[in-house]
Amino acid sequence: MTGEFKDHFSDASSDYRQYRPLYPAELYSYLASISDECGIGWDCATGSGQSAANLARYFSNVIATDASIAQIENASEQAGICYRVASAERSGIETGSIDLITVAQALHWFDIPAFALEADRVLKPGGILAVWTYNLLHVQTGIDRQVNHLYESVLGDYWPEERVMVENAYAGIRFPFDELSPPSFKMTAEWKLPQLLGYLRTWSAFKRYQKERGVDPLEAKMDGFIKAWGDTSLERSVNWPLSLRVWKKQEIGG
Repeated sequence: MTGEFKDHFSDASSDYRQYRPLYPAELYSYLASISDECGIGWDCATGSGQSAANLARYFSNVIATDASIAQIENASEQAGICYRVASAERSGIETGSIDLITVAQALHWFDIPAFALEADRVLKPGGILAVWTYNLLHVQTGIDRQVNHLYESVLGDYWPEERVMVENAYAGIRFPFDELSPPSFKMTAEWKLPQLLGYLRTWSAFKRYQKERGVDPLEAKMDGFIKAWGDTSLERSVNWPLSLRVWKKQEIGG
């Protein structure tokens, strides 16, 4: 990967904020609990600002950066959060000032070696780096079959190569810090069919397909989704596998 910013989400920034699933509240309380201090957190590639808003419950100040101007413009303003347009590799953050770095569903877009250097620069000794990702959702067999067909057969050739890292749950990623063993967390939502379809339309491959072919790839599959869902007024439980990896920078003299 190069250091060039690959913008897959600016065109869908408002949809991204509306339809992306929420991360569990317990995740943030855990990260705060393992941080030596809860002074300044950096939510890198903040997107809609979801993680930044949750970090602000525990940290005195949160710096939320994203390389996409549109994403920053659509993020929710909140006391204690400073939004900035900046790349992961060149944050502009003061050296040795950060207690916790979070990267939610975005590490695969980074120049990881360059980001590792930046994380090492801005983290305090003893600071925490937490990255997480989630893969395909699960609802029930018939609906899952429709989602999987869209993902693999319809959009398969339109996924960026970085998507493989998500499918592998960030296995093989290394940082120059001590890796911890975090607990498991679950991502769940109660959605109606329009919310599910809105979420699928935020996929980077969906946007690329639509741009290159000029058609909505869901249109041809709509009857299948409606049949699989059943009563479209019903909410159904949607679940995502969440993969979390956490590292701690060594203390001075450690």
